[in-house]
Amino acid sequence: AVKLEESGGGSVQAGGSLRLSCVASGDTSNTNSLAWFRQAPGKGLEGVAHIRTDIGTTIVADAVKGRFAISQDNAKSTVYLQIKSLKPDDTAMYYCAATSSRLAWNSWSIPHNYHAWGQGTQVTVSW
Repeated sequence: AVKLEESGGGSVQAGGSLRLSCVASGDTSNTNSLAWFRQAPGKGLEGVAHIRTDIGTTIVADAVKGRFAISQDNAKSTVYLQIKSLKPDDTAMYYCAATSSRLAWNSWSIPHNYHAWGQGTQVTVSW
């Protein structure tokens, strides 16, 4: 019922910054958690950040803490993933995902817990 569309990816040099956007449309009234995942070539989905869209609390994975930040606009129509000090290891397809469940702790980074996914936006970081 909710549609997600990512944008903002691209090719950047190491040390640069990007801001990814996830626009939610359709029925968003029952969306309470939204997360950013990434999938590097040959790797599985890795949760990088999560936001409780109903109350605004955020979680950032330890692996990217200090470089990644998640936020939402006032209308809660768009969720952002702000990335700084990009590294080549950040190269991946980045997806946003949403669910009605109010996730936290260990559950937020489990892909199975999300029912809606975007198409992804590619981030490529070079030397």
